[in-house]
Amino acid sequence: MTGPYLIGVDCGTQSAKVVVYDAAGTAVAGGQHMLRPMSRPQHGVAVHPDEDLWTSIAAASRQALAAFTGDLSEIVGVGICPIRCCKAFLRADGSLAEPLISWMDDRAYQSYMPADPAVRYATTSSGYIAHRFTGEFRDTAANNILLQWPIDTDTWQWSDDPALYETFNVRREQLLELQMPGDVIGRVTGEASAATGIPEGVPVVATANDKAVEMLGSGSLGERTALISLGTYIAAMVHGHENHKSPTNFWTNFACLPHRYLYESNGVRRGMWTLTWFLDLLGDEMAERAVSLGLSREQYLEREAAAVPAGSDGLMTVLDWLATTDKPFRKGMMLGFDARHSRGHVYRSILEAIALTMKFHVDAMCTELGISLEEIVVSGGGANSPLFMQIFADVFGITASRSVDGGGAALGSAMCAAAAVGVHPDIERAAASMAKGRESFLPDAANGEVYRQMAATVYHDIRNHTDALFERAYPIFH
Repeated sequence: MTGPYLIGVDCGTQSAKVVVYDAAGTAVAGGQHMLRPMSRPQHGVAVHPDEDLWTSIAAASRQALAAFTGDLSEIVGVGICPIRCCKAFLRADGSLAEPLISWMDDRAYQSYMPADPAVRYATTSSGYIAHRFTGEFRDTAANNILLQWPIDTDTWQWSDDPALYETFNVRREQLLELQMPGDVIGRVTGEASAATGIPEGVPVVATANDKAVEMLGSGSLGERTALISLGTYIAAMVHGHENHKSPTNFWTNFACLPHRYLYESNGVRRGMWTLTWFLDLLGDEMAERAVSLGLSREQYLEREAAAVPAGSDGLMTVLDWLATTDKPFRKGMMLGFDARHSRGHVYRSILEAIALTMKFHVDAMCTELGISLEEIVVSGGGANSPLFMQIFADVFGITASRSVDGGGAALGSAMCAAAAVGVHPDIERAAASMAKGRESFLPDAANGEVYRQMAATVYHDIRNHTDALFERAYPIFH
């Protein structure tokens, strides 16, 4: 092992991952720590307890550094990428005035400001974590969206429009200094070093929102390749240069490349969470059986699901396990059960629902953009499933690829760090040098025809028939 080394930090909704990479993008050590369950004291409220994001990052970092056998002095940069669309309200010393607000909390998209007079700063998860690492009050511009903050999406700086500050109920002096992806925020403090094991003084580097960083880590920089990010929230993205300000079927986000944009489709809320929910329902007996065979729960059930034909013998899942605020009455559903159906059918049906839903959203986005896709790249833990990858290829009718080593936001964060400290000349060349190869899955025409008919005649029409029923039931079960 030889340096220099870069550290990538990826803190999502469910876990924090910290990975040490060499200059070629090879992971040499890593750690992961599960976040605590979110606190949900009432409908529409979801917060991360205490300082859970930071303590989870610190725990994952200590684990990674304990496994690292290289020279600590050769760690030259840390890129940080926490979950997006969260809100953090800080006291003057940078401590949380109240628990960090999740992206699943309604207040994250409202003009919410705590009544606590001790609140000095209003920021994102990345601003909060940047302060914990460096003691500086700085944040990446690319993790601030106009839906939540008064940002000028042309200049990537705070807006000069006073009306926006009134809309978001925030004062300019409460907002942190903005930086571009690939800028150094500050250096690891002694306190942060003691918590994480990362040497004091190592530069800490701004990245972007987690989906943009994940796309960078996958090596997806072309404008005819879509990344489908499989997480608690599932979305599809393509890069572009134009700041579309009033799109209908997508929204324009900041990319992880300064002054580039990311077009993001509508997505699936609680997407991969739905699979975990189902696995948990199956209980300990199934989990123990999987372990006895040296398999994960997902691998064990996938063996059954792989024997199920395309279309799951008519079992269809609709993914409304977390309804949108404009249609709170919607519920998740599975319909079409008969005596043929097994737990393998249910598992496959959830995978098919995710792929069919994302194909619908991606088609709407690409039609509006006037583009056709050449390839989809799938990232996240679900991409480890050969069955899921094949379903994506069959549903989309084009090649579906995955990174051979997972890629993801941790690698994207390390790429930004590598550019910031001069290991590579810029972010694009860091991505070219550090992204790994891909494994591709070609579409099966027969399965694709089943999915085409299913989507065209039944699947995307289901809510038109069930919304009224669920709306009537909502006052009873709300």
